Amino acid sequence: MATPSEPFRPHVGVHLILIAAGKVLLLLRANTGFADGSWSVPGGCLDAGETLPEGAAREAREELGIVIDPADLAFAGMCHHADPDGQARIGVFFAATRWAGEPTNAEPAKCDKIDWFALDDLPDDVVTYIRTGIDAYRHDRAFSLDGWQAQHIA
Repeated sequence: MATPSEPFRPHVGVHLILIAAGKVLLLLRANTGFADGSWSVPGGCLDAGETLPEGAAREAREELGIVIDPADLAFAGMCHHADPDGQARIGVFFAATRWAGEPTNAEPAKCDKIDWFALDDLPDDVVTYIRTGIDAYRHDRAFSLDGWQAQHIA
């Protein structure tokens, strides 16, 4: 953990809000060690040397077997999330309505299933900061906070 005099470098994640017919694609996480048994959008860690849109497009290929041109990704928002264990994360969300291929569960060892859900009727067990990011997208808010105590928000 960084001391006050050290620069803080949080984990950066890229997340995809894939929209088709008014629904969003969610994956049921499994065997990853993080939020297993909960729904999430496709996404993961930004790799060194890639841009945020490139990272999001890579995650689409890895997790769903689809190809998205990074130029077809629209910035959908950023969520600054604090995990219950104190780990801070920056989640950068992109929306897409266009891609090549049919989304499939391309990582069955890390995902139990994929399914489409109405944006206003998500399952109860969505990862908290992912739900916050989707809600921010639905309400056209570019920035959101999740998991921070009230004194940090002021």
